[in-house]
Amino acid sequence: MSEEKLSDAQARSEEEWRHCLLPQSYRVLREHGTERPGSSPLNGEKRAGTYHCAGCDTPLFDSVTKFESGTGWPSFFRPVEGGVATTTDRTHGMVRTEVHCSHCQGHLGHVFPDGPPPTGLRYCMNGVALRFEPAEG
Repeated sequence: MSEEKLSDAQARSEEEWRHCLLPQSYRVLREHGTERPGSSPLNGEKRAGTYHCAGCDTPLFDSVTKFESGTGWPSFFRPVEGGVATTTDRTHGMVRTEVHCSHCQGHLGHVFPDGPPPTGLRYCMNGVALRFEPAEG
């Protein structure tokens, strides 16, 4: 995505977000919702490619970092450099690390310290917050 489009995404009003996202994607990306576990078609995605932000198309995860976590959400052990940022989430009586898109600030999911090597991290993402782009060839 071009820098111009990324800037446009950063400047969108909530009304503009409502018009450009599917309702379930809006609920997750803009309202910090969570999709039902096991509901994302991306759980079973095995092809090579890149996972992008469904809000602004920023590349977030490479398919080589995806793994089966058994949680019911697409999980990765490392994001694309510069693709995501984190904040402390103190909702629901817990302290967790929220993961959001570094460009449009859309909520993606959470990261936990129980993933596989080499990072030991599990980026547990909502599939409706992602768009998969298969590798060419």
